[in-house]
Amino acid sequence: MSAPAGLRDTARLEPAGGPDRGDPGTRAPDPGARPLIARFLQVRAATEALVAGLSPEDCALQSMPKASPVKWHLGHTTWFFETFLLLSHARRYRAYDDEFAPLFNSHFESFGQRLPKESRGLLSRPSLDAVTRYRTAVTESVVEYLSGRWPLAPDALAAFELGVQHEQREQEQILADLKHLLSSNPLRPVFRPLPLQAATSAKPLTWFECAEGLREIGHDGAGFGFDNERPRHRQFVEAFEFGSRLVTSGEYLDFIDDNGYGRPELWMADGWTHVKRLGWTAPLYWERQGRRWMQYTLAGLREVDPDEPVCHVSWYEADAYARWAKARLPTEAEWEIVAHEATQGGNFLETGRLHPSPLSALRVDWGPAQLFGDAWEWTSSVHQPFPGYAPVPGPLGEYNSRFMVNQFVLRGGSCATPQAHIRVTYRNYRPPHARWQFTGIRLARRLA
Repeated sequence: MSAPAGLRDTARLEPAGGPDRGDPGTRAPDPGARPLIARFLQVRAATEALVAGLSPEDCALQSMPKASPVKWHLGHTTWFFETFLLLSHARRYRAYDDEFAPLFNSHFESFGQRLPKESRGLLSRPSLDAVTRYRTAVTESVVEYLSGRWPLAPDALAAFELGVQHEQREQEQILADLKHLLSSNPLRPVFRPLPLQAATSAKPLTWFECAEGLREIGHDGAGFGFDNERPRHRQFVEAFEFGSRLVTSGEYLDFIDDNGYGRPELWMADGWTHVKRLGWTAPLYWERQGRRWMQYTLAGLREVDPDEPVCHVSWYEADAYARWAKARLPTEAEWEIVAHEATQGGNFLETGRLHPSPLSALRVDWGPAQLFGDAWEWTSSVHQPFPGYAPVPGPLGEYNSRFMVNQFVLRGGSCATPQAHIRVTYRNYRPPHARWQFTGIRLARRLA
């Protein structure tokens, strides 16, 4: 996605220099800056590698109001660094183009006028080439800024770290939105071929007992954590049982075959309304062809593998399935208590599969599996502030706090999440009807 030669169609930065930016043409970066620069460039390059090979048409379309075009994501992640790092901390930085801010702002009301989310697919201008040039210019300016005065102020370092974490989050969002877009194309195009994997069968579901007690959950302040992960606090949990793995597609097929989508007693009232109004009969991207269930993946249309974790289900579907299975969804406290004992490895973005993988029956290590990667796990917990929560001051306080209503918490990451982005305290969240994210099911039960 390199920009073609020629004149910029937008305003350029003011020449570098000044007390906060230094003069990169005359001196090398401070040794303290080099790890930050390397990490920043790696994350930016990962985004660009993710979308390499897409056409301008692929990058411009919006398939539904909740999804965004790839081009918008590329501009938005760039606007984020420009706004919260460069414009806020680099004294002599001038905005690349003042007209870009209302286009690529997401939900930060503090910055005034914004393009409605459902209108992002109307951005035929600026062109993909123009957005790519914007991205390149801001990347260069961030490197220039990091190479300047050192050490950086704590609030500048915090803005940089949030920008990196935000771009990693957007990488997954790009894949989720792109999958929905490509699935809407009658050609069912392949985004990336699915890497070869040995055939395997899912390990049988078992249960792990967890004793009652007063436990601590939440981020303890060591390393990065979003503000909604804090503060660490105590929470009492009753004794419970925790499912050993994610629910498989085969198990979910049993729910479908038992008329799971036709039994109102299994569903929350609003969930049942969605089933009837939208005609849900299976997870998103599933379709029946004769006697076979097929699903659209980023590797194209393929038959549903009964041993793979079920994916692309809403909270309503996850809750209905759990009720049918005579179980329930875990609370986020239960999930975090168990996950603290687990290794944070799994099927993440870096594997290149971009699809959940079966848990091999040959696995012999102790404890619940698939806690990280494969599919985000719905919990029964609503996304609300932890006791003692306070948003970060200023506009960045809008990052999570405005979404602490009408959302359920997801834990663990997915096959589209960068592994470096996840941690045991990470709180993702979505409304209960959302299905286009890489979301799956883990069961829990009260210990009798």
